[in-house]
Amino acid sequence: MLALLDAEPQQEFNALVALASRVIGCPTALINMVDRDRIWITATTADGPREIRRDVAFCDRTVRTDTTIVIDDLTQDAEYAGNPLVTEQGARFYAGAPLHVDGDDGHRHAVGTLCVIDDTPRTLDAAGRDTLLHLATLAETLLASRRATVRAVAIATQSEELLAELARRDSISRQTEQIAMIGSWRLSMTDHSLTWSDNVFRIHGLPHGQLPPLHKAIDFYPVGTRPQVKRILDDALRRAQPFDFESDFHAADGSVRRVRSIGEPELVDGRVVAIVGVFMDMTDRYALEQQLRRSADTDALTGLANRAAFDRTLEGAMDRARHDGGTLLLALVDLDGFKAINDTLGHDAGDEVLRLTGAALAEPWLAGVFAARIGGDEFALVIEDEALAADIDGLRERIESALRVSVESEGVTMASGGSVGIARFDAGCTSLREFARRADTMLYAMKRTRVGHRAPDRRAA
Repeated sequence: MLALLDAEPQQEFNALVALASRVIGCPTALINMVDRDRIWITATTADGPREIRRDVAFCDRTVRTDTTIVIDDLTQDAEYAGNPLVTEQGARFYAGAPLHVDGDDGHRHAVGTLCVIDDTPRTLDAAGRDTLLHLATLAETLLASRRATVRAVAIATQSEELLAELARRDSISRQTEQIAMIGSWRLSMTDHSLTWSDNVFRIHGLPHGQLPPLHKAIDFYPVGTRPQVKRILDDALRRAQPFDFESDFHAADGSVRRVRSIGEPELVDGRVVAIVGVFMDMTDRYALEQQLRRSADTDALTGLANRAAFDRTLEGAMDRARHDGGTLLLALVDLDGFKAINDTLGHDAGDEVLRLTGAALAEPWLAGVFAARIGGDEFALVIEDEALAADIDGLRERIESALRVSVESEGVTMASGGSVGIARFDAGCTSLREFARRADTMLYAMKRTRVGHRAPDRRAA
């Protein structure tokens, strides 16, 4: 608290004990700090040890009783007559006043003494007592100043340590943000000022400190996404609600990224004073997710979508057609001659037919069509293109023409083709199963017209 125990002599305390010795007329004057088991002599006019045991020191009684103690003749005092300071060092007179400091608990505590000692018995009159008390008051003032200084140094040291710790944490935070590609931001509602951490600048592709005006910050989002972003921010302000959205993003350096923005209102007395949040670069993770999704939705042999992706896509297309009244066709494809190729040339040749069929259904003229392999030798097309849907018969013939492929194995060449059934979506198509049944019926009718083909027993998809 005072940093005086075990400390070197202090000039101001040395001056005070010299004054006490002179004005009271005793050869020895001391300022002592009392510890649990010892007395530390902070200042003295005499040579000798800097500490003594508390159970030996006269000042122990002064601190214990928290009163001024004057003993005219120590040899006549019941407690100290046999004390080694009396019997061996010749002390005869003692007068001491307690020194107090204000504790953290709001009370004053005796922490030491100002005392004078003489080697001859004597008395201390009222003027002498007053002088001792006045000097003790001066000593307490010095102690209070000392305590304030120690506290100031401690606060300054702590502040330096805190600043160093904050700098260290800030450095770690910046490194963490950079590694995680995440930054923080704050939008003040008072002056609409925007604050970004370093990594937000990095994600935007902007030099550090080159903060765009607030009305320009939204321009990094695609044009079609900006109204949604603005609406989300407006709702956060008006309703004091958090938000979390992900979007494509066009950085200032020309790169296209995927970002996620999370924010929540900062409230003071129930009033929104700012929006604070984090900004994350999700580009790599999003690309990986898309790759995994494509892998999960892709038929490995043909490169087309699989049955699960087909069902999901057709459901979405049917919803759009119901609500928007757009055109929607479903084409089902069944390969002709595939079993014969498999049985005659082997499964490798059969796989090659499937790969060639997948390539045919992925030709540029079908770029706006969703093609999928939905079974062994069964394929499907979801068609929303107005131009392609305008001539169903012509579309069917063109698809069937593209499906005519041939394969060769060990000098034997066999041809494969396909039959196509196309159904148009209308209000009567209440489910995916019903829509697929219509297309399957059309496919069955087309196969029945094929010369040399027996109509197969098929189930609705």
